[in-house]
Amino acid sequence: MITPIKKLSEINDIEDFSLTYGHFNTIHPGHIRYLKYAKSLTGFLVIAIIGDIKLENTPKFKFSQKERSEALAMFEIADLIINLENQELHNVVQKLGPRYLVLGKEKELPDNAEIEIKKAINFQNENGRLVKFEAGEVNYASTDLLSTPEFELIEKRRTEFKIACQRQNIDKDILINALEKWQSTKMIVVGDIIVDQYAACEALGLSAEAPVVVVKELEQKNFIGGVGIVASHIRSLGAKCDLHSVIGDDENKKFVLDVINSSKIGNFIIKDKSRPTTFKKRYLVENQKLFRVSRLEDKFINKEIENKILENIEYCAKDSHGIIISDFVYGVVTENLISSIYQIAKKYNLKIIADLQCSSQIGSVAKFKSFSLLCPNEREARIALQDKSTSLESLSQNLLKITKAEKLIMKLGASGFIAYETNDIGECLSQSFPALSVNPLDVSGAGDSLLAVMSIGLASGQPMMVSAALSACMAGLSVQTMGNTPIKLDSLRKNIIEIFK
Repeated sequence: MITPIKKLSEINDIEDFSLTYGHFNTIHPGHIRYLKYAKSLTGFLVIAIIGDIKLENTPKFKFSQKERSEALAMFEIADLIINLENQELHNVVQKLGPRYLVLGKEKELPDNAEIEIKKAINFQNENGRLVKFEAGEVNYASTDLLSTPEFELIEKRRTEFKIACQRQNIDKDILINALEKWQSTKMIVVGDIIVDQYAACEALGLSAEAPVVVVKELEQKNFIGGVGIVASHIRSLGAKCDLHSVIGDDENKKFVLDVINSSKIGNFIIKDKSRPTTFKKRYLVENQKLFRVSRLEDKFINKEIENKILENIEYCAKDSHGIIISDFVYGVVTENLISSIYQIAKKYNLKIIADLQCSSQIGSVAKFKSFSLLCPNEREARIALQDKSTSLESLSQNLLKITKAEKLIMKLGASGFIAYETNDIGECLSQSFPALSVNPLDVSGAGDSLLAVMSIGLASGQPMMVSAALSACMAGLSVQTMGNTPIKLDSLRKNIIEIFK
């Protein structure tokens, strides 16, 4: 049971406890990590929330202190929440005497700590108490199903989603009406195309010769992956799309071309005899993936092919609304291609969106400068910035600053994602959206489906947070089937209606 939110003057002495402090204008999984870590130190957590004031160089908070306090209380992590009049952290530390004052990792650098925080830190040190600078443990998976039944988690995530929409003044009708704008939108998609093969197997046991799992292959099925599924999603959702990529002169070529042409996607795929079509085969037993075998060439495309791709993009740009670069780091997306596409986007006033995936490859999303939107996951962002420990909020803000991106989607796997945008007066606004599928069948295409919806949304002139809410609904659908399957507009519409029931 959460202790009622109180003012500092109303609180008597508290025994052993940890104290955290902030405005908590937005609350996302990074804050939850931080708060859980703070509580783990003593078992009792007090949160002090800054009042409704305008801080130096910081606009007044979007949400009132009452709204911010109530939102924090919903997570049932804090044992006590204190509403400050201003930002008097030093007074809280003096009056209550916490064993631990827990601050974000970024506050460990003196230049990043406000005067009030410095005074509180000094008081803790002078009185033999402890200060911890921690962001909480970084996890890329969820353990929720160990403690909560699936049906309860589904309802909890849907409630969190509706609260996130409410905070952004988004309702069901706004989301449904936004879908209608997509039919007049046209996108250019550039990057690595992949053929994903799934092989369903029967487990026979362990080999007698060595500790090796033995399986019997029963059936196999091919799916389009990489930029192919991004383009397929876009077309299936009602928008138009031209696809620019490279394939080999091999047995997988026909499959790729058949899928693209039958989907009525603009085909600007170039054949390169010097490389195979990127091919990934996954072996499964009862929908459980065992391992993956890849056949690929990750050298960069030659100058002739690069120039042809740019020539084709320039031709398509005249009647398009946005360009997507989906880089799997398999050689199609070169440095010159990025800079040249950026210039084309500027010339024709197109939105330009980038996604880089480096699960088993090495790449940096920070190479995309001044784009309309970047869509990394947390691991990719930490690799790009060589940052393993700072808070999720600082990580996101630093990536925005270094890349000069207008908007950012920070993907957090089972914890959903955080949407960031900078408004006209320089404020960085953010909103966390939960993962709507709690027990996904196949997560490999979730990011591609999100990328497709975010890109169409921004290119069609939709607000960032409306596009983000639609992307959460789309990603929740995409992980419910094994293999990349294009999501139809009607399926997305029905899913939105179901969530808001």
